[in-house]
Amino acid sequence: MRFSTQIKPISYVKANAAELLERIRKEREPIIITQNGEARAVLMDIESYEEQLETLTLLKAYTTEQPDPKTGEAYSIDEAVAELRRRRSGRSPGLEKFIK
Repeated sequence: MRFSTQIKPISYVKANAAELLERIRKEREPIIITQNGEARAVLMDIESYEEQLETLTLLKAYTTEQPDPKTGEAYSIDEAVAELRRRRSGRSPGLEKFIK
């Protein structure tokens, strides 16, 4: 990703919102929005956002190293990575097992 093509002032975003939304949907690369010359926000497609949330949820669940209060089981980082890969390939039932 070249950041020089991904940085847009808020005025450009306002004038070209539909075009930018289509671009981020196709390219799956975020747009950095500036205001008064400073980075203020990031515009990204919903799929990328959801994937990031899932990744953070799994990492948070595993880095706490606390066992599941219902089962007493603790999960390894390898299990978290495997679950994330299954989830991204569409073969996983969900994160419920991993969220404590």
